[in-house]
Amino acid sequence: MAALNLTPSGPSTFLLMGIPDLEYAHVWISIPFATFYIIGLLGNFIILFVVGNEKTLHKPMYLLLCMLALTDISMSTCVMPKTLLIFWFNMKDIIVDGCLTQMFFFQAISIMHSGILVTMAFDRYVAICNPLRYTTILTNVRIAKLGFVGMIRAVLSMLLPLLFLSRQPFCANRIIPHTYCDHMAVAKMSCGDITVNRMYGLVLAFVVIGLDLTFIALSYGLIIRALLRISSKKTHQKAFSTCTAHIFVILMSYPFGLFSVLTHRFSHGIAPHVHIIIANLYFVTPPMLNPIVYGVYTKELRDKVGKYICRM
Repeated sequence: MAALNLTPSGPSTFLLMGIPDLEYAHVWISIPFATFYIIGLLGNFIILFVVGNEKTLHKPMYLLLCMLALTDISMSTCVMPKTLLIFWFNMKDIIVDGCLTQMFFFQAISIMHSGILVTMAFDRYVAICNPLRYTTILTNVRIAKLGFVGMIRAVLSMLLPLLFLSRQPFCANRIIPHTYCDHMAVAKMSCGDITVNRMYGLVLAFVVIGLDLTFIALSYGLIIRALLRISSKKTHQKAFSTCTAHIFVILMSYPFGLFSVLTHRFSHGIAPHVHIIIANLYFVTPPMLNPIVYGVYTKELRDKVGKYICRM
């Protein structure tokens, strides 16, 4: 695909170079990423449409699923359109303000995504360990409030690094060897001291992800303890089927995110193109697979989706 002629970058722009050493293969690399992105958008919009139109699905579990779908759509859309423009048309320029805005939104949405997974773990704990009190403990209003708290946490978490970077002097060499404006990739363009950015980013990652994973592990520990007290195999199977989708989503989300965070700081021995490809997979793989996983393992949702497909 022919590259467009670009004017030289001005003083208020960065250049996103895509995947170093694999520029010749950008078009071919774009094919799976574009496919995953489109499938993810389609799957998540189907979930939003079906849950929105089916009153029987207006329950806390499906409200959380809609929140997850919204964060999946938003997170991938923050990154993939610009990435595909780089791959297809060599449109590498991005203004500094646009770069910082992209960084703020996709990382804040990532934190929101993690918070939703914690709330889903708590939802599963209440559903299995306190089923008789489920409707009184977890109401739609309470879930909406938890979602709002998660959004506030995400915004406040990203305000400081955004403020630090916006005040940094950037060097003449503004080439970012990446497909999107990652926090540390942008910080490395600065001529100033970025120690605070390095430390804050690392602490934020471990505090947010560490606390969230701790709460998730605690929820499942309590679930397992409750199940060990019950000898009924039918109850065990029901609990397993209830938690399977959520466990798969956790396993798809956190490893990619942790790999991306850690390789920017401890990347010795890891080829840059490997890091960038895996970092981009974080934005398209979970959003693509989450609707499929929940569609397969959640019978009520699967039946409603099937009903709409049959109508079409």
